[in-house]
Order: sequence, then structure tokens, then C-alpha cells
Amino acid sequence: MSETKTALVTGANKGIGYEIAAGLGALGYRVGVGARDAARLETAVEKLRAAGVEAFGVPLDVTDDRSVADAAGTLDRLDILVNNAGISGPMGPGWEQDPTALDLDVVRTVVETNVIGVIRVTNAMLPLLRRSASPRIVNVSSSVASLTRQADPAIAIGPIMAAYSPSKSFLNAVTVHYARQFAGTDILINAVCPGLVATDFTGFLGRTPQEGAAVAIRYATLPDGGPTGTFAEDGGVVPW
Repeated sequence: MSETKTALVTGANKGIGYEIAAGLGALGYRVGVGARDAARLETAVEKLRAAGVEAFGVPLDVTDDRSVADAAGTLDRLDILVNNAGISGPMGPGWEQDPTALDLDVVRTVVETNVIGVIRVTNAMLPLLRRSASPRIVNVSSSVASLTRQADPAIAIGPIMAAYSPSKSFLNAVTVHYARQFAGTDILINAVCPGLVATDFTGFLGRTPQEGAAVAIRYATLPDGGPTGTFAEDGGVVPW
């Protein structure tokens, strides 16, 4: 009998991350719930276990080298990594981030989590992923990362978010370069957009977290030979 495959989802104690963990668990994966808040982590793991998921907690702060290294050291195998943890940074009136008035420390903090944190976690987990027969990496991005959409006044969506949106564009670019690095290997890496989802991140506007999680789950469980280096949402490919 083959061993149960293991997934790790960062920022999985609530919202989209929790539902990604729940969805992968329902498919039979053993799921590591990555989160930095110990109490919320324990609550999420207990809730997942009550739903029949083989879940375990992984204390993980994606902005901290030691925390990430320690998290990698607790795992005996890894088949799926979902880099879901992310922050928007403070918003101004109208839920906007005015580029002409941005606090540079806000930009640094957002990039540290949304981009550098993904690189930090991915590289720490690579030795485990390389031992998997079908390793998958999913980076949770956003449609507001699309330069094509944001630059076209006719289709630009959402408010101006001059820290958050560029951080996700940066993440998309990093995803492409990982895909190039992994070309010819079994590692598939893609960026996905869950859409506007009703969580505390959006002021609880949008569709359900379960609906938002679906695209990440789909790309986390791609068959061998599936797409890599893409940016996708429910309706298909998102323009860069």
C-alpha cells in the first residue's frame, strides 16, 4: 500500500487557506496546517480532524528564517506545497493604497510576506518536494496582479492597491522563473487567483472561501504532464 501523500498549506488557519487544506484533506491527503498564531492553528487542526481530515499543525511564520527551517525539519515527506499566506498592508479610504503617499515600510512588509516569504518557504521545502513522485507547488496570487487588466481602464478591476497588487505581480514573475528552473522535472508550479472571496481580508465581500479554494486545489492535484508556469482562475488563464 502506498503512503498517504502530504500537503502543506501556509496561512491555513482560516479563510481560503483553511478551505484549501479541507479540500485536499477530503481528497485523502495528509495536510499540514501552516500558521503563525498557535491558538488559531490548534483550533483549525481540531476542526479539520473533526471533519475527518488527517491534519497536523505546522507552526510557521513565512517571514522568519528559523521558523521556516524548523517547519521543514518537522516534515518527513511533502508532495504539495500551497503558498497561501499573504497580507494586503494597511488600506486608506476606499480600500485604496495611493502610490503617491505610500509608506515605504508598508511596501517592504507586504513584499516580505507575499514574495520573499514564498521564496523562503519554497526553497526550504524543495529537498522534500524533490523526493516526491509528483511534486506540485501552487502560489496563491490575485487577478489584481495582472498588468494587462490593471493597465486597461476599460477592464481595470478593484481599487488602486499600490503595495498589494505589485507584490502579487512580483510573485507571478517569481513563479515563472521557478517554472523555468524546474523545466524538464516532475515539479509543476503555477499561480492561481481565487477571486473575490468573503474573508476578513476583503471585509467579507465576495463568494465563499470554498469556492475560492477550488482553483488552488485543482492545480495542487494536477496530473503528471500538466501545465506549469501559468496564472489561472476558475474561468481559465489570466493574462499576465
